[in-house]
Amino acid sequence: MSDFSASAHRIAVAGGSIGGLFAAAMLHRLGHDVTVYEESVHGLRTRGAGLVAQDEIFTALDAAGVPPATVPGVTSVERITLDLRGAIRYRERAEQTQLSWDRLYDGLRGVIPDSRYVLDSPVTGVRAGVDVISFTAGNERYETDLLVGADGAHSHVRRFIAPGGGEPAYVGYAIWRGLIPEDLVPAGAADTLFRRMTFYTGPGEHALGYLVAGPEGQTQPGSRRYNWVWYRSMSSEDLSTLMAASGRSSTSTSLAPGQTPADVTTQLSEAARHRLPPQFAEVIAMEPRPFLQGVLDYVAPRLVRDRAVLLGDAAAVVRPHTAMGASKAAGDALALTRALHSSPIGAALVSYSEQRLPVARDIARYGMSLGEQLPL
Repeated sequence: MSDFSASAHRIAVAGGSIGGLFAAAMLHRLGHDVTVYEESVHGLRTRGAGLVAQDEIFTALDAAGVPPATVPGVTSVERITLDLRGAIRYRERAEQTQLSWDRLYDGLRGVIPDSRYVLDSPVTGVRAGVDVISFTAGNERYETDLLVGADGAHSHVRRFIAPGGGEPAYVGYAIWRGLIPEDLVPAGAADTLFRRMTFYTGPGEHALGYLVAGPEGQTQPGSRRYNWVWYRSMSSEDLSTLMAASGRSSTSTSLAPGQTPADVTTQLSEAARHRLPPQFAEVIAMEPRPFLQGVLDYVAPRLVRDRAVLLGDAAAVVRPHTAMGASKAAGDALALTRALHSSPIGAALVSYSEQRLPVARDIARYGMSLGEQLPL
């Protein structure tokens, strides 16, 4: 990160997930006075599973000073598509590296001092001042030189930056996910699924899976984990009913590990037996704590107001088909850091917005086009 240097600013980051951590880690490394305010009470380590690595992620990890060994990847050597019986009907040589979300989170979290990562402190009540911005986090009021809104799809910071800018729209299908130790996968399924990125598409269903590192970063065979992803059609009414049955607000669109009711987990395994190839059905049945993400569309009409700025999902929610959600957040953080290096805050934010809003729109359109090709 030798090409970055800047005078120090007080910077508050709303949201301690991947986007917020990328921004906080880079800015902290530059010597800025950075504090992350995270809404969750216990942290976010268990909230993700696997992700496909893009070059931007590795560039951002290097800029953040995260040692490469702390975020190990697992490389697949080909892509295959299964039919409903589990036979391979298409294959192509394609090397691709996959990361585990928890190792990425831990690597970024590890370069931020504990005292600068504040839990149980959602950012609300944002107001502009003269050369500062004020906000409430938890029960306290703060002032800062710059507020970075990385607080997710339903961002509070976005309500200040783009009032009346709407909210993410549910698109009619959702993703079930799971992450299981590879040594639990039966040999027959392992022979098909391991070393490959595997896909299946059928009426109302789309599934994929791949290996990622173990919980402590293990990449040796036998110690990794299998990450499965299952897209399913689900009406807005059915999603609301599921949220309510899970003890969540009926307007929520996601369930964390452990929040899915036991009977729904059983129903999911039973549906997999009839709707998916047997290899996927076997790994889905092994996951006791499947979790859910409703698929949303959203791009903010603007990314900047006064001394507040949006990045990651707060700026744009892109469909997971793109495999670019984490890389977009990493790219946002890189662009913001570089802009602050070369310009005063006001000019830096204008430059950042001019760079990243077109990128967000392009990725969002790409995700929508991919979604239209699926029978969901």
